[in-house]
Amino acid sequence: MNEGSIVRATLKALFVPRRLLPIVLISVPLVAAQARFSYEPLAGPLGILLCALCVAVAPVSYRVIFPEGLDFSHGGIRLLLYATVGVGVVLSAGVVLPKLIGMGPTFLTDRYSLAICMALFLVGGWGLGRDIGFEESLARERARAARLALEAEQAQLLALRSHLDPHFLFNTLNAIAEWCQTDGAVAEAAVLRLSAMLRSVLAGVRAATWPLERELELVRTLFELHLLRDPELFQLSVQVEPGLESFPVPPLVLLPLAENAVKHGPAAGHRGPISLSVQTRGDTLLFALENPGASKGPREGSSGLPTVERRLALAYAGGASLALDSQEARTRVTVTLPRCGPVPGIVT
Repeated sequence: MNEGSIVRATLKALFVPRRLLPIVLISVPLVAAQARFSYEPLAGPLGILLCALCVAVAPVSYRVIFPEGLDFSHGGIRLLLYATVGVGVVLSAGVVLPKLIGMGPTFLTDRYSLAICMALFLVGGWGLGRDIGFEESLARERARAARLALEAEQAQLLALRSHLDPHFLFNTLNAIAEWCQTDGAVAEAAVLRLSAMLRSVLAGVRAATWPLERELELVRTLFELHLLRDPELFQLSVQVEPGLESFPVPPLVLLPLAENAVKHGPAAGHRGPISLSVQTRGDTLLFALENPGASKGPREGSSGLPTVERRLALAYAGGASLALDSQEARTRVTVTLPRCGPVPGIVT
């Protein structure tokens, strides 16, 4: 922090109520005593000026001279400079100025009172400057901790983003091995779809956003692979409102929802239709996915829905939401996304 910013930050911090109140509680009795026990008509204004100079100059000079806190690494030269500033301010306001305007002795310009003012300058400046410095250091450390936590979260989500249910991959590969012996055409189609899907996953890991069209294409490929293994497993219905193909979304954010829809629906014995719809509602985009089978909520240790929720919170700064509803032996997951798209610069 440069010297100019230290001065501005210190003066601004003095007006924080928890500092301003003690300053006022100390300054008001001093000014009142100055006016009460002095016979000069300008004694009160002089007392206000003396207190104001001490309050404004003391913490600022301390922080400028000791930007890293009080230390004696320079042999006490900085401490001597700080004391010199204090003596100069107090004597200028308490001795030089009264002589220039022809004022007589006052309560605060007595030599014993001036010595007390100098001590208040040094101790008060040290206390206020130290407190302001600690507060700024704490704010910087908290910001740094939050930034590191965000980076750690982004790193974790980046790893989780490449998640693809290993059981699904293993089962698909095993099915392809069987089809190679019984139905080469189906095996070839499965290999092509699986390779296209893996290419999309790898591309999505490296991208910050991509069009909704690519996300839905990946989801459709997932469903098609399941249907290749068992064409009667479910009936798929996809309805996408026209004009939303280029809508930017975080890559692979909807894939875990599609995995769950099959895994906890038809693959778990709840055969029936799976429906996917995407539409706009005001300033939001609604992605809804329904599958047969009643949901029991996220299982302990599961990573599907919690991962999607964390990614949405990170990508949209709290502007997106995910809702899970289960009624009449069907489960519906709804993702609400702002039409403005993800927050720029966030890697999810």
